[in-house]
Amino acid sequence: MPLKRYGADCALIVVDVQNSFCPGGALAVPGGDEVVPLINHLSLLFENVVLTQDWHPAGHISFAGSHPGSQPFQSVELPYGRQTLWPEHCVQDSVGADFHPKLEIQHARLIVRKGCNPLVDSYSAFVEADRATRTGLAGYLQERGVKRLWLAGLATDFCVAWSAIDACAAGFDTTVIEDACRAIDIDGSLSDAWLQMRQAGVKRLRSDEV
Repeated sequence: MPLKRYGADCALIVVDVQNSFCPGGALAVPGGDEVVPLINHLSLLFENVVLTQDWHPAGHISFAGSHPGSQPFQSVELPYGRQTLWPEHCVQDSVGADFHPKLEIQHARLIVRKGCNPLVDSYSAFVEADRATRTGLAGYLQERGVKRLWLAGLATDFCVAWSAIDACAAGFDTTVIEDACRAIDIDGSLSDAWLQMRQAGVKRLRSDEV
């Protein structure tokens, strides 16, 4: 029996399934690699698949090492707002920035690289952390007639959540596939993220409901 396929008005957004966020990576999300087989299956249901990729220059402002005396997971105030400091991860052209080797990406329509500006972080696939600089993804999807989005990937409480909230703000009917995501969960960040997503209008489903 053939797999169900969503039409041209739907898209699957696969967020940051990269080596740095998987076991053994510099910023490993617990169980991060567990989403890969599920995302590979889900992607077969969609005509439109978009991948996002953290793509930081060395010395990025979000790295703890760029702030002498600071430690990873501390928060600092930057010109664009509050910023969590991270271990160095997803540096451009590094193995850590590569997609997980078992992620099947051949049929992806677009790869959105984010966090490229050395002075601004970017969790969201749509708008950078300064909340002013747009990635162009919303326009791309709108030009293709996409109205409904499903999100999966890493990490639920940061890049997935910010992307989902911004997708709703851009007018897309947005759903997060919860079992196709994994979270970092710093000091309750996961429950906070789900609350913020719900308040923004993001739907929440499991993969067997997609």
